[in-house]
Amino acid sequence: MNTIPRITDRAALKRNRSRAQADLATFLHDEAIADIQDRLAMVNRDFTKATIVTGHPGLWGSAFPDATIIEDLETLDLEPESNDLVIHAMSLHWANDPVGQIIQCRRSLMPDGLFLSVAFGGKTLHELRDALSRAEIETVGGLSPRIAPMAELRDMGGLLQRAGLALPVADFLLLTAEYRDVYHLMRDLRAMGEANALMDRHRTPPSKSLFETTQRIYAGSYLTDAGRLPATFELVFLSGWAPAESQPKPLRPGSAKTSLADALGTLENPLKD
Repeated sequence: MNTIPRITDRAALKRNRSRAQADLATFLHDEAIADIQDRLAMVNRDFTKATIVTGHPGLWGSAFPDATIIEDLETLDLEPESNDLVIHAMSLHWANDPVGQIIQCRRSLMPDGLFLSVAFGGKTLHELRDALSRAEIETVGGLSPRIAPMAELRDMGGLLQRAGLALPVADFLLLTAEYRDVYHLMRDLRAMGEANALMDRHRTPPSKSLFETTQRIYAGSYLTDAGRLPATFELVFLSGWAPAESQPKPLRPGSAKTSLADALGTLENPLKD
C-alpha cells in the first residue's frame, strides 16, 4: 500500500508549467544553471553520460545540450547504472516523495557517478507566506494551503544519506528580488511555473480583499527603503557520489599512528578518572 502523502497535484503542476512557457521568468533558473556549471567545473573529471531531471526542459536542455532531459515524474525514466552524472533541476521541491526521487537517481548512477540537485528551500518566499497567512486569518478567519511546503537545509541534506550517496554535501544560496507590489510578485511566480499546485488548495479563486489585505500587511512589515517588496528565494544545492571502492574512506577508530597532540606540537594531558 502506498503511504506517501500526495502534497502536489501533478496535473495542476503540469498546467502551470505549460502556461509559463510563453512568458517564462528565468532569472532564478539562470542563477541555478550558472552555479551548477561552476560546481561541475571544479570536479576534475569529464562526464559523458549525463541526465537532467526537470520540469523545465527548454532552459536546462539549452544549458546542457549534451545531456539527456527527462521529466520529473513520480517514476523516473532512468536505467540502472546508466549515467555518470544526474542533475535534478529545480523540481525536487514539488516531489511528493523527494527521497524516492534521489534514490532513483542514485540507482541510475555508475559507481563513482555524481548526483547534483538544486531546488527551492524553506526560506523561500517567507515574507509572502507570513503576509498571506495573516491576511487570510484577518479576512476569512482561517488558513488554507497556498504556497508549497519546502524543506529546510538540514532535512534536505539528510535525504542524501537516506538515498545511500557517499560524500554528501548540502549548501544554499539566498537571493532577494524586489517587486512593485504583491500582484507583480504573483505574476512572476506564474511566469516561473511556480503557482499553487497543492493537492489541498482551494479550487475557487481567492477574493480581491485577500490580496488587498496581503499587500497592506506585506508593505507594513517588509517594505524596503526604496518602497518595494522584498521576496527571498533560497536555492538549496545537494551533491553526493554513488559509492565506489576508489573513494576515500574514514580510518577505523584507533588506527592512527600519530596523535593529534604530536601533529600540533602540543602537550597531551590525560583526563583524570
